[in-house]
Amino acid sequence: MFKKIIALASSLALSALCITGCGPTSSDTNQTEDKKTEKVTIAEVTHSVFYAPQYAAITQGFFEEEGIDIDIINTNGADKTMAALISGEAQVGLMGPEASIYVYNQGNENYAVNFAQLTKRDGSFLISREEMPNFKYEDLKGKEILGGRKGGVPLMTFEYVLKQNGLTIGENTAAGEVNIRSDVQFGVMTGAFVGGEADFTTAFEPTGTALEKDGNGHIVASIGKDSGEIPYTSYSTTKKFMAENKDLLQRFTNAVYKGQLWIQTASDEEVAKAMQPFFTDISQDDLVSVVNRYKKVDVWSQDPVLKEESLNKLMEVMKEAKELDKEPPYKDIVNTNFANNAIKNVK
Repeated sequence: MFKKIIALASSLALSALCITGCGPTSSDTNQTEDKKTEKVTIAEVTHSVFYAPQYAAITQGFFEEEGIDIDIINTNGADKTMAALISGEAQVGLMGPEASIYVYNQGNENYAVNFAQLTKRDGSFLISREEMPNFKYEDLKGKEILGGRKGGVPLMTFEYVLKQNGLTIGENTAAGEVNIRSDVQFGVMTGAFVGGEADFTTAFEPTGTALEKDGNGHIVASIGKDSGEIPYTSYSTTKKFMAENKDLLQRFTNAVYKGQLWIQTASDEEVAKAMQPFFTDISQDDLVSVVNRYKKVDVWSQDPVLKEESLNKLMEVMKEAKELDKEPPYKDIVNTNFANNAIKNVK
């Protein structure tokens, strides 16, 4: 899928330049004595409560304090997020670091560099049709599960957990193999599960809570808790944009870190209230439940530093899924300067 990114990005580049130009840069705004607010467009892989620190950083005014006006576009896919980034439609991408690994390995000179980590665990849950208070992974033997997109981190992480629990993945459920289906698109997995397809499904919040409330499913396991820490979602930008906009990216990272600090001490109710403007279709009570569940699993990074050992864990998962042939150098696709500076400067 990511082999199509460069071609797609190239086709978008001209139109993006016509519509947005290069966007405001630090050098542009510093030409005047009065510092102007700079607009930054974030292309997020999906619109999710999983990204609570980001939304809190916006509604609590942390980006505004750093002179940044945030615009968010939902691309519905890491490949599309990366295409928006490379073409210039967005200045920052919020997605899994695996996307930058794929693009780097394709040999693109203006590849994406990760500069701030947002989440440190898989945020999805395993959903069953029936209540299973004593669930064990061996209960999945001979079952069919809707797992998500092939090559995506949710599916790779889930398969990693199954293998760590001694399960065999295949299509022969009669022999006790676990059949993980990747033929159902992420956006319609819930409907397919409710409609009777498969014995289990994976889902992020608030979908898990909604399924439980409607009596259509029951959360039996946290994939993130059982897989361990992994750099699940991070902010990235192109190598060229990073070189030309260091001050802007530093202020962006400062705001992200402020959001991460705030969410660590805020109550579930306060976090839910901070996210509410972005999720008006979800009740406040449900948002509180979702925040509580994610806090218990410890999904949000305490700071924006994407550590080398974390990236190595992600690449281990990718290799286990046979989705990675070559490991890119950590120093090429990760820049921790902005994150480390934020930790020093933000009080």
